[in-house]
Amino acid sequence: MTTTIAVVNQKGGVGKTTTVASLGAALAERGQRVLLVDLDPQGGLTFSLGIDPEDVDITVGEVLLGKAAPDDAIVITDDGMHLLPSNITVTQAEETLVSRTGREQRLRVALDKVADDYDWILVDCPPTLGVLTVGALSAANQVLIPLQAETLSHRGVGQLLDTIHDVKQFINSELGILGVLPTMYDGRTNHARAVIRAIEESYELPIVQPPIPKTIRFAEAPAIGRSILGTSKNHKGAEAYRQVADSLLIGNN
Repeated sequence: MTTTIAVVNQKGGVGKTTTVASLGAALAERGQRVLLVDLDPQGGLTFSLGIDPEDVDITVGEVLLGKAAPDDAIVITDDGMHLLPSNITVTQAEETLVSRTGREQRLRVALDKVADDYDWILVDCPPTLGVLTVGALSAANQVLIPLQAETLSHRGVGQLLDTIHDVKQFINSELGILGVLPTMYDGRTNHARAVIRAIEESYELPIVQPPIPKTIRFAEAPAIGRSILGTSKNHKGAEAYRQVADSLLIGNN
């Protein structure tokens, strides 16, 4: 069975793209077949994995509009994952989808065509709760919410949970929430620990362990076109994502 995880937070800069790239690389290290989906028109995940978005001929946008098959768009990254790429043209595709029949189901239908080829599909969602993100939630089995371990970072989580609730009620009854993954975490501070407790108590959401440490290594990796597991293999940030991957694998067995 393929497990599809939507990595969602409408707030930007919380580590969604880093989480998709690093967690995907950690799963691939464990011998898993992994497909990453870049749903953000900015193409951050595509760029982070060494592919120039401007050089991409076929994007996830063409796939969603039915102009191309997923197999025609998928590329292979240096970290061993497959990628359904994105670039700015996906903005036009999103605008077109708003008036199209079945817009919320189009990603699920597309991924169903290639699901047998993968153990895991990880979807990097844009920092909005628009049609692309709703499509990701409709296609997913689980939601993972990266959240910066700082005050006010969890503003908007209630709105996100409302969207997840609506998708579960009206479109995808099987959707579950894996939990909140604390990112940019500095365990030396009482503040960071207090924020995590506040999230747990306010929203009654599981906290995915371990928290992802704050480190410049995450910012450096995309410049090389690799995940942190490819650039700083033994770094504590890489090891944290390996532990999250291991917990997913245990939970899936």
